[in-house]
Amino acid sequence: MKPEVLKQLGGISTATLTMQLLKRGLRNCFIVGARPLNPSTCHFAAQAYTLRFIPMREDLSRVEVLGDPEYPPRKAVEDIPPGQAMVIDARGETGAGVIGDILAARLQERGIAAIVSDGPVRDGVAVAAGSLPVFCAGSAAPASLNVHFGADLQCPIACGGVAIMPGDILVGDSDGVVVVPQAMAEEIANDGAEQERLEEFLKKRVEAGHPTIGTYPPNAETLRAYEDWKATILVS
Repeated sequence: MKPEVLKQLGGISTATLTMQLLKRGLRNCFIVGARPLNPSTCHFAAQAYTLRFIPMREDLSRVEVLGDPEYPPRKAVEDIPPGQAMVIDARGETGAGVIGDILAARLQERGIAAIVSDGPVRDGVAVAAGSLPVFCAGSAAPASLNVHFGADLQCPIACGGVAIMPGDILVGDSDGVVVVPQAMAEEIANDGAEQERLEEFLKKRVEAGHPTIGTYPPNAETLRAYEDWKATILVS
């Protein structure tokens, strides 16, 4: 993925991105339940590195697996490439945290872009105090082994009701996280930037007293006025 495309996507709101996806027939791209743990550190755009949990089974979800470097949740912390976002399929289960402050600190130190999960984290206050964007379903004290078993890495997952493939683009802001298929990323980045430029103009028109009818969405007259305005800002 081109770094300039990720940078451009990171400057576009998730609201705009969902509209661009809707125009292309994609309706189910917003991760439900993954809210920013700290709204002041919630902006990111990165490729997805996936981790899948399945329901716990007593003979599998033993405390001893936490010391196994090949146990997927532990392996993920050391293997995820810097700059990618760890996306965790927690099955929407809110009874246990999928990551705590020590592992989150390690991921921050390793330079990943974000943690995203449809389940909670542990040590919520400490995790929120870091600079790493974290989107989750709040916090919960019990360890993941109480309800989960870490099953796989870098496989297709579901997170917050959305299908996510390794390498998909995730974009997060104060509204939440949107999944952008990699093949559409560059086109959506360009069209999303144009949509936000148009909406900036439309908002100025509304603030100046124009009625929303004919302005939002714009009619032919409004679009002509927009093209004139755009020409002035692009020159400057």
